[in-house]
Amino acid sequence: MLYSSASDWANAPQKRVLIFAMSGLGKTYVSNMLRETGDWFHYSIDYRIGTRYMGEFIADNAKAEAMKVPFLRELLMSDSIHIGSNITFDNLAPVSTYLGKPGDPAKGGLPMAEYQRRQAQFRRAELDALQDTPYFIDRAQELYGYPNFVCDTGGSICEWVDPEDQSDPILQKLAASCLMVWIKGTDDHTEELVRRFDKDPKPMSYQPEFLTACWSEYLNENNVKEADVDPDAFIRWTYARALAHRQPRYEAMAENWGITVAASDMATVRDQADFTAVIERALEMRV
Repeated sequence: MLYSSASDWANAPQKRVLIFAMSGLGKTYVSNMLRETGDWFHYSIDYRIGTRYMGEFIADNAKAEAMKVPFLRELLMSDSIHIGSNITFDNLAPVSTYLGKPGDPAKGGLPMAEYQRRQAQFRRAELDALQDTPYFIDRAQELYGYPNFVCDTGGSICEWVDPEDQSDPILQKLAASCLMVWIKGTDDHTEELVRRFDKDPKPMSYQPEFLTACWSEYLNENNVKEADVDPDAFIRWTYARALAHRQPRYEAMAENWGITVAASDMATVRDQADFTAVIERALEMRV
């Protein structure tokens, strides 16, 4: 690990961390808080995906919808209007909207083949964004003068790496650049995440094999054809399974490549000093 002991971390003039966990456990909250101190550069993987690697896909999809409207088509063809996405750290809706949900087109669903194509695009984009982390560490320091760095990852990071493989190229690069920190939730947190997701289901990215298995099981269990699937019902049904699928992968990432911080401890963080202390305690416990 980048910091092999609590004292290494406490005395480091430049602190670099990468936070991973399921969405909703405080990754972005803590990253925003650190950024607002003025001492930390906040590198958002999802923001990088949406602006650098999937920006054209998102904009072209919006243009394709607009071209169906004769009035807008005429304006677009004459370069009279411009369509783009307004992605911010706090508004990543264009990315999730583009990913979409599979199922009945009358309910906003995508054909599974198109859904899988977009999932593959996201996977490539996330891998590229993750590999950009060392570049942004250098950029943050050399260009902007930030002494500290926090990488705010997406919940799907665990889908694309093999935490049991000590030669995994993505994890090797990330662990050499940052202290990898897992925010570990409890069963109560999981219940709350499921409740929140059930109320407002949002698109997610899945490991291809996991998605294929879930889709086949859902069709068989509900005796429905692809075009008849309620998109929200499917992703609600899949969400709890995705949490269970990801938990051991997160745990292996923390065990083999980083440290674990309980979500309840991370929730107590109110400033930079609190964050530094929480990480220091986690490093002490690991030893």
